[in-house]
Amino acid sequence: MSLLLRRFPGADLPWTRLGRGPTPVRELDGFWLKDESVFGDGGWGGNKVRKLEWILPDVRRRKRGTLLTVGGIGTHWGLAAALYGREEGLRVVLGLVDQPVDDHVREQTRRLDASGAVVHRFRSVARLRAAAPFLLTRYADGLRTPAYLPAGGSSPVGTLGYVETALEIAEQVRSGLLPEPATVVTAVGSGGTAAGLTLGLRMAGLRSRVLGVVVNDSFRLDAVTVARLADDTASLLRTRGALVDVRVGPDDLDADHAWLGATYGASTPESEAALAWAAEQGLHLEPVYTAKALAAVRARSAAGPVLFLQTHGPRPQSRS
Repeated sequence: MSLLLRRFPGADLPWTRLGRGPTPVRELDGFWLKDESVFGDGGWGGNKVRKLEWILPDVRRRKRGTLLTVGGIGTHWGLAAALYGREEGLRVVLGLVDQPVDDHVREQTRRLDASGAVVHRFRSVARLRAAAPFLLTRYADGLRTPAYLPAGGSSPVGTLGYVETALEIAEQVRSGLLPEPATVVTAVGSGGTAAGLTLGLRMAGLRSRVLGVVVNDSFRLDAVTVARLADDTASLLRTRGALVDVRVGPDDLDADHAWLGATYGASTPESEAALAWAAEQGLHLEPVYTAKALAAVRARSAAGPVLFLQTHGPRPQSRS
């Protein structure tokens, strides 16, 4: 059962199990690793599945048959939404924005084209925003517009996935599987993972501080933005019957923009070095998110234990 639902058994929070937790933790070269890549069913893991466990039943709750979401042309979120949404009987429509193209993006584009989703491509975020009313109207089911989800699934409902993960971390600390982290490090591409962790760690009574390594310059992602999403998620919990008295502000987390590089999707020398080092340790990262976050971890000399979330988890080609 979900740890969040166990904590608030009377809350109106629909949830479906898509993965297998708790994900393992281990010490690795001076820091701790929580490996989210093994969370999902059939080899698919990462933070996308955590979010979809809450998003998909909420879409059904709203009686919507179509899900509309957005991302870059190499989006892992869009692919996860397409594949899991299809399995739930939903039509999935993707609005995708161009980004720097490498072999990784080419492979993702191929998978997206084969996913069964309806794909619309745009040259810029501005063009996607301008087309949004058209997409909502075109793919309406009668009077019901599609259920819209922001990039990365980082809505208050999707953010519940990492409130859940923070409660899982707290249980692992209490059981002695890892020390209480001084810092929890995650990539920030849309904010939901960092927001959920910040809120959940406070709910669990841990003193751990979230460091979000910002990897997206398509829209504002700073401590103010992430904290607002965390507080909106706390408000959602209260609205749905969970007794949450936590408030989150920008002073409750850190956002580091130093590892982005030229733009979203562009690799950096530091991320390439982190990617190669991770491969030697048997970790399958990707260059846009997790390699940049790991580069930040390896460069830090923080006091106290550091926990790095490996949030990448591609579905095998045979399932895509």
